[in-house]
Amino acid sequence: MSDLLDGAGFEAFDPRFSALFAPHIHVEKLWTGARWCEGPAWFAAGRYLVWSDIPNNRMMRWDETDGSTSVFRAPSNNSNGNTVDRQGRLVSCEHLTRRVTRTEHDGSITVLADSFAGKRLNSPNDVVVHSDGSIWFTDPSYGILTDYEGDVCEPELGGNHVYRIDPSDGSMRQVTDDFVQPNGLAFSPDESLLYIADTGATHQPGGPAHIRRFEVQQDGSLCGGEVFATCTSGFFDGFRVDRQGRIWTSAFDGVHCYDPDGTRIGIIRIPEIVANLTFGGAKRNRLFICGTTSLYAVYVFANGVTMG
Repeated sequence: MSDLLDGAGFEAFDPRFSALFAPHIHVEKLWTGARWCEGPAWFAAGRYLVWSDIPNNRMMRWDETDGSTSVFRAPSNNSNGNTVDRQGRLVSCEHLTRRVTRTEHDGSITVLADSFAGKRLNSPNDVVVHSDGSIWFTDPSYGILTDYEGDVCEPELGGNHVYRIDPSDGSMRQVTDDFVQPNGLAFSPDESLLYIADTGATHQPGGPAHIRRFEVQQDGSLCGGEVFATCTSGFFDGFRVDRQGRIWTSAFDGVHCYDPDGTRIGIIRIPEIVANLTFGGAKRNRLFICGTTSLYAVYVFANGVTMG
């Protein structure tokens, strides 16, 4: 059963946001009992959501058909970000094993990336799949800084970057070199732009707490990288883009919504720090929101670009 929540709801700063919900729509709490929820991914064929509970070393599953929640995978190698590829397979970032994996339709697991230039990755954090089949992921150091979400280890790469896995041969390319802690990422609807969050302020006083915007080149490289938005409440973590190009991003006080022109048009207030979110449901118009300990959901008058 879901609960109606006090202190949760829509706050509009711009008429463009007011048009995205109705007065009677409310935020629901679908489940609670985690230590740090992250990485929600929607599976349309089965009508269920999978997400990570990183410190508890498990992945959870919420079923839309009956509202039940169960353990999807344990242990999960302290999985963090997840997404669904164009063939309906789960793609996951794992802190403990410092790798990106794909769960095949038969349940077997394929390792997509665990090293670059002969050195182990730090702790892959979030991941997206391009329509050409390439897989893009961020690799900050959070999973090797403490034993809470992985294992303490010395970094081998000497930096925290974003990588692209080529769909034709599985080769990897480093596509950024100036991030402190790259985190969430998402493509614009036409995939001409890639938005990437930098949460470097978590470990660097005065460090970045913003989302940057890059132009995606035909050869898979990036150019540009100007700051698109700076967080007004904590840090941006994971985020998604809707069909009109709006950014729906996590923050300490809920989900912030940005118009493609960079204007923050509103907030969905959530009574916990939000780490990530995704669009799901039959019409991709339901936001599933990972708070610190709980899974929330709310319907909006917007539709996600892709499942997962």
